[in-house]
Amino acid sequence: MPSTAEPPSRVHAASLNRLLARLSRAEQAPWLHQETARRMAERLPLIREAPRDWLDWWGHQGGSANAVAQVLPKAARRVVEPTSALLEASRRSQRRPWWSIGARPGDAQAFHLEPEVPAGQAQLLWANMVLHASPDPSATMARWQAALDIDGFLMFSTFGPDTLLELRELYAEEGWAPPHAPFTDMHDIGDALVHAGFADPVMDQEHLVLTWSSPQALLAELRSMGAQLDGSRPPGLRTPRWRDRLLAALARRVDAEGRIRMSFELVYGHAVKVKPRARRGEPVTISVEEVRSSLRKPRAGPDRS
Repeated sequence: MPSTAEPPSRVHAASLNRLLARLSRAEQAPWLHQETARRMAERLPLIREAPRDWLDWWGHQGGSANAVAQVLPKAARRVVEPTSALLEASRRSQRRPWWSIGARPGDAQAFHLEPEVPAGQAQLLWANMVLHASPDPSATMARWQAALDIDGFLMFSTFGPDTLLELRELYAEEGWAPPHAPFTDMHDIGDALVHAGFADPVMDQEHLVLTWSSPQALLAELRSMGAQLDGSRPPGLRTPRWRDRLLAALARRVDAEGRIRMSFELVYGHAVKVKPRARRGEPVTISVEEVRSSLRKPRAGPDRS
């Protein structure tokens, strides 16, 4: 682990761009992302006072609007997307027939590209299933920290190292390179949050086992969640013969009920943005946004009682 406490990442940026273009064409978020959002929303009572607004970071793929709206029905949702195509997909997802009257819970009231997010304003930043797809996790955390108001609350989820353990074992047995970029341990993520300027980080995790009726169904659902983004992967395209070999290897791994099992480690984290504290002898630089934030009444800190 580097001394700067940066979580490792081997996500290939060009591959990520192709993935984001494909995900922008999806009609809705994957089931597992929606289920993770539901479980993460159960932690929202940790916030002492309900925030007036929340940033839904990579909202189209996160699938969190309904889960958060059920707990925070009065909080205004603002969507943040990494590309223009995903921003349009988020807008498209909440369009409805002309005869529909009134806004629905969870509808976004604003849409932002990542570089355009106002600094120092959000009371809650919600990032469901984002961090493991970031080519620079430390930079992502810095963007989160900059977007939050003082005492603003960060809540996020990501995949942990035990995710797709069975698939990695299969690839190793076949002599293939790993099937995905490595996932970061939750303790390293917690250290990185502190390095990014967050306070009181709390990390926890849980394990799920999902099953599929066929190798084809498994691969189709994994494709809806992401792609092979590892920068060390083979540079060329796979052949139909290789795919047939993969399907056969997966078919040999059925359980007693004739289903294929895969493990997923869901890592959850939350932390707070506090006023910056300088170490003795170091100069302090405070932005105008931070000065304005310090004059506001704190609203969305965690319940430390």
